[in-house]
Amino acid sequence: MTILTQETIDEILTYLEKSINNLAKDVFGNLELDGGFDEAINFLKSQFDIRLENLLVAKGSSTHHLESGMKNKIIQRKQEVFQNISKQYQN
Repeated sequence: MTILTQETIDEILTYLEKSINNLAKDVFGNLELDGGFDEAINFLKSQFDIRLENLLVAKGSSTHHLESGMKNKIIQRKQEVFQNISKQYQN
């Protein structure tokens, strides 16, 4: 297990935000999900979590090993990302 710094977490979150925003463009540009907007958001949130864990594992860590302050930062950033996506794509 590797101890991650705030800088590393910030880099991961910045990369992840760009990745999810690009995925959102694709998802909403080709919306073929039966559940519409809500289903797309659920898919994107799931992808956020999966990709976050993969990025952390690549750095030798995991969400389970993060300090509570870092977990809170991730939660806040995730909320911001999805608020922005909702504003941009919700009709």
